[in-house]
Amino acid sequence: MIYLDSAATTLQKPRAVGEAMLRALRTMASPGRGGHTPAQLAGDTAFACREALCRMFNAPSPEDVVFTMNATHALNIALASLVKPGARVVISCWEHNAVTRALRFLGAEIDVVRAPLFDREAALEGFRARIPGADCVVCTHVSNVFGFVMPVYQIAELCRDNGVPFVLDASQSAGAMKVDMARLGAAFIAMPGHKGLLGPQGTGVLLCGAPSRPVMAGGTGSESRSQLMPDFLPDRLEAGTHNIPGIAGLLEGVRYLERAGVEASGAMERRLIRNLGMQLRSIPGLEVFLAGDESAQSGVLSISHESVGSEELGAALGALGVCVRAGLHCAPLAHESAGTLERGTVRLSVSPFNTAQELRRVPALVRRSLDALA
Repeated sequence: MIYLDSAATTLQKPRAVGEAMLRALRTMASPGRGGHTPAQLAGDTAFACREALCRMFNAPSPEDVVFTMNATHALNIALASLVKPGARVVISCWEHNAVTRALRFLGAEIDVVRAPLFDREAALEGFRARIPGADCVVCTHVSNVFGFVMPVYQIAELCRDNGVPFVLDASQSAGAMKVDMARLGAAFIAMPGHKGLLGPQGTGVLLCGAPSRPVMAGGTGSESRSQLMPDFLPDRLEAGTHNIPGIAGLLEGVRYLERAGVEASGAMERRLIRNLGMQLRSIPGLEVFLAGDESAQSGVLSISHESVGSEELGAALGALGVCVRAGLHCAPLAHESAGTLERGTVRLSVSPFNTAQELRRVPALVRRSLDALA
């Protein structure tokens, strides 16, 4: 099997991730719910994970690191904290449904910045024109469909200059490139635990730099006499029992990246996907969405054939043991922007556990799939 669907979920993980999850199941209870050893072990593990994430993303403090179910949950909290019905929210044209559906749900007026694929200057100019007077700006760091790296630090600077809160969707960048909360000055940064951070499914993170509003209420293990959610983080946003096995696994994923180096891992992923893209370009009828500027693309690549449907090609590759994702990738706005809304694309995405040797086999398998479908 050649696993090329890490933009959805990393399948290959450090061995310590699974070991930590099993150890947590056997030895840990719930943090803040008792003074006994299993509860204290759970509390220590959760705080260690907050500390590691705080270091990695230069967040204000470990208490500002909130655990969520996934990035979608984190984005919903961030947007509910900032956006009221009728608010004008400026977004890029590469956003995921986790942003666009949440904004529709909140009754926001969505102002989309249109720019050509991989054209960061045009994107920046679009934001420059629309940010003044906006109530909020939301931008993905990296397109989950095309791997387009957005100029988020410059966009964040424009937001600061105009006094507009900035929310970063780091779903495709966390663990694969530098994400510096202090430098961004972001109100919130949302990310999953199960992608670049190499943790398990069911984990997510919200980094908080602005006042927050809970989207769920319940027990927190603190201030139990009050019928209001606590007014301090992380308890304010963490109602209910924590996913301690997931958090324990996420901690080990983050520790692995700390040792390997986030930027080094990300650079390796970009080299792998660029080399693959260059090889795929030789296949007749295949459109390869590869950036001219290497720095404008992450370890995510989309392809599309002129006569073979993306779903068919993805299924054929899967039958040959190449795991990819085909279709619209929960991002119809991105496909509309790139002109692929009707046909979709086949997405290939790598992790630190892919090798150049296995990726050299992929072009031949794509050719074989296309020949079988022709």
